[in-house]
Amino acid sequence: MADIHRIQFEPVGIEMEVGEDEKILDAAFRQGIHLMHGCREGQCSACKSYVLDGEIQMERYSTFACNDAEVAEGYVLLCKSHAYSDCTIELLNFDEDELLGGVPIRTVTTRVAAVDPVTRDIVSLRLTPAEPFEFKPGQYADLTIPGTDEHRSFSMATTPATPDEIEFLIKKYPGGRFSGLLDDGLSVGDELALTGPYGSFTIKDGHVLPVVCIGGGAGMAPILSLLRQLSETGSTRPVRFYYGARTAADLFYLDTIRELGAALTDFEFIACLSESLEGADGIEVEAGNVTEVVDRREAQLGRCEAYLCGPPPMVDAALALLEAHAVPKDQVFYDKFTSPAAG
Repeated sequence: MADIHRIQFEPVGIEMEVGEDEKILDAAFRQGIHLMHGCREGQCSACKSYVLDGEIQMERYSTFACNDAEVAEGYVLLCKSHAYSDCTIELLNFDEDELLGGVPIRTVTTRVAAVDPVTRDIVSLRLTPAEPFEFKPGQYADLTIPGTDEHRSFSMATTPATPDEIEFLIKKYPGGRFSGLLDDGLSVGDELALTGPYGSFTIKDGHVLPVVCIGGGAGMAPILSLLRQLSETGSTRPVRFYYGARTAADLFYLDTIRELGAALTDFEFIACLSESLEGADGIEVEAGNVTEVVDRREAQLGRCEAYLCGPPPMVDAALALLEAHAVPKDQVFYDKFTSPAAG
């Protein structure tokens, strides 16, 4: 049996136990402590922290998330870290409300209710959980690839208001281990294990700033979840949703977006098409990449909360745009999880 050590998190004064055979972030989830996180794959730096005392070793990680100089100084990625002594760790990013108030991580069995293509490369996967699955709108979960121990991470497009159905919007990749099943490997009634929820891409209680959503591809999913939450709760916050695509053929769920927008006090949806504007009748369209359009139209980004979800290059470009506009970091929310290349 692996040795057990104690972790003290500063400056929040929270303690927990961790086994040498488990990653510190996983141990925190197991004990109901919701540390900041993103990809959980050592690639995004959301869980980067500083070791004040103790012995920690990391599994393989991206040096873009934590470079060699940072590691030498004592920085670690908690999603890749194992403790080999009692440790004191300084959290660099944390949400006091979420730390001990997050939804517990758990695994539930689900059954496939529907597999429906919505564009040439994005599929709607609807699952029925065998028992209630609690999550916050905007979060994501892991789906286990049948017959393996591997999983892929996908955002929920629905909210807990529809407890009998959880929808995921999944982009298909050539040779993808999970997405390849969406063509002929999954049938209605098949079982899938779902673990979660993860992520901090959530609307925070009591916040009143205007909301700017920037999405692309399957990043539509968590933004739809947020829009549903804002609609369900009767929010009066102004909301702008910028969605990037190549052509009008890559747009989907436009009727759903219209219905959700109609229930909000001040809502606008802008489709940002980078290749062609043809065929985009009846909706507001602008030419260019989504970040270019946002830059042109949003002069007061620093007075907004920004929610980003889409392909990693889009998220990176959006983060650079927000930094250029001096948007405070605590007004920017994103889950930059990255599945393996064969998604």
